[in-house]
Amino acid sequence: MDAGDADSAEIDGCAPGAAGLLIIDMINALDFEGADALKDRALAAADAIADLRGQADALGVPVVYVNDNYGQWHSERSRIVEHCRKLGGAELVRRLAPRDGDYFVIKPQVSGFYATNLPVLLPKLGVSRLVLTGVAADICVLFTAADAHMRAYELWVPADAVASSAPEHQGWALEIMRKAMAAETRPTSEMDLQAWVEARAPGPADHHRR
Repeated sequence: MDAGDADSAEIDGCAPGAAGLLIIDMINALDFEGADALKDRALAAADAIADLRGQADALGVPVVYVNDNYGQWHSERSRIVEHCRKLGGAELVRRLAPRDGDYFVIKPQVSGFYATNLPVLLPKLGVSRLVLTGVAADICVLFTAADAHMRAYELWVPADAVASSAPEHQGWALEIMRKAMAAETRPTSEMDLQAWVEARAPGPADHHRR
């Protein structure tokens, strides 16, 4: 579902302290400079993300797509998906197309929190712990992680569920998120979503997300 009407739509909330899965810019046109270098890494990440999405469904964890509008300023989800399918992102769309029950937030800039309703949606869902996945690890994932950290969200950024055009860029981005934002960065081969969900019981601070 499009999340643009989060204030008025009926939203199934989770208990405070719950986790949420964010899928960042994986519905992607791949029509920019450096896209060829990113494509194979993005497809590998898509497999890990698809597995996490399946785990999220089983655990009742909300799935939120946070996606660029690719200059489609009058668009909504279906038009963005079709735009990406027609360009270079057909295989990504095939593997990770959003479902009817998924939330879809359109962002105008690199951070998923900037000028979007994500800061409204997540508290309505009871979410205070985020799994960040997608592309690019050193740009949109990194900036979204920084904004989430400033809002006191706990973070897991699975190293195999994000991608950058260059491995070294992905490496330093993960290091920044791990060291500066206290993010967990173990890959999905070392930790599954249930382990992350059960890693910590909610505390009083979880009731006061900004």
